[in-house]
Amino acid sequence: MDDVARVKEEVDGQIQVHGSATLGKSLADAGLVDRYDLLVFPLLLGEGNRLFSESVTDVTKLKLVEHEVYANDIQKLVYDVVR
Repeated sequence: MDDVARVKEEVDGQIQVHGSATLGKSLADAGLVDRYDLLVFPLLLGEGNRLFSESVTDVTKLKLVEHEVYANDIQKLVYDVVR
């Protein structure tokens, strides 16, 4: 994670992670996530990988900065991490 922290300091702009729950959890646990861009689909599944840390002691406060609902009922939610 030290390499990711260094790149984050050196890069001007966003670094995005798509489709990797394991990497996303690791980055969040290391305090390297500044924003979550989420698409919420109107579908419930009984099982699957968790997107966020499974530790009950972890609390991350988020601030909603953007919200949109599309015609197919998919919601776009953009949250900044509050530090």
